[in-house]
Amino acid sequence: MQQIRQRTVLFADLRGSTSLYETLGNAAATGVVTRTVAELVRIVSGEQGQVVKTLGDGLMALFESPRHAVAAAEEMHDALHHMSPAKNSPRAPNLKLKVAVAHGEVVEMAGDCFGDAVNVAARLIDHAGDSETLATASVFERLEAPVRARFRDLDLMQLRGRAEPVHVHLLEARRFGDTVTTAFGGLAVLPEPEGIRLTWLDLTRVYRGPDLAVVLGRSPQATYCIDDSRVSRSHARIDWHGGTFQLTDLSYNGTYVRFGQDGEILALRRGTCTLHGSGTIGLGTPPVDALSPSVRFEVLRLSELDPTEASGR
Repeated sequence: MQQIRQRTVLFADLRGSTSLYETLGNAAATGVVTRTVAELVRIVSGEQGQVVKTLGDGLMALFESPRHAVAAAEEMHDALHHMSPAKNSPRAPNLKLKVAVAHGEVVEMAGDCFGDAVNVAARLIDHAGDSETLATASVFERLEAPVRARFRDLDLMQLRGRAEPVHVHLLEARRFGDTVTTAFGGLAVLPEPEGIRLTWLDLTRVYRGPDLAVVLGRSPQATYCIDDSRVSRSHARIDWHGGTFQLTDLSYNGTYVRFGQDGEILALRRGTCTLHGSGTIGLGTPPVDALSPSVRFEVLRLSELDPTEASGR
């Protein structure tokens, strides 16, 4: 029987399982992944959610409200930290989790669900970094003020297969070992990012928010010069806008962004996207191999800025 309801959709995806299988072997790694996914399922149930299906290294779930979905996402990140395989086997790489949450009308039918909110959450997770939760504005607007305080506005994102961009918010990753705890515990808000590190070959620069805009290009006058024929003289620009780093394509060949190590590649053609976490910017060609003119980026906080690193030109 088909039912149409307002629901919050959550996608969770484990990263690092490939390295885990390589390091621990099939049997041991399968046990780790199975136990981890089972814990994620338990958390969904504990927050009044319903697991629609497991997806190998992750899951898809429905919640009655954004509040429960976001609380579940936070608990998942906490649980993964405490279940680190490296605690039992020093050789084992840590698994990471990324989560995407969207809210809207969902069609429930034959044990599955469909609809725009499902499609948005499924596409949005490709843009999440390790230990991050991305949520749409429809989720953010339905949260209480103390929970909203944990989020940072990433502005509009263009998702694959969707004509209109989606307004996205980032739930700040918890920093274990610090004195900062989550809004669900009622404590402090993490600071805004203060800088961005760019690395191409042996050229590494750190730019603080007030130093921007930074132009990436082949021209010697570019703020960050990449000497490659595939790169335009002024290829792309990074601006500090509203507390976030915005990347804008200025070229004819396009600029490409990959979040994380193996996330989906986002193609910008005279468009803009928000940089968060870490990843790679491909100038003129997608960042698919070591020979492409690609710049690694990492968004930094004040405590992570190294005063010995050059800033500016």
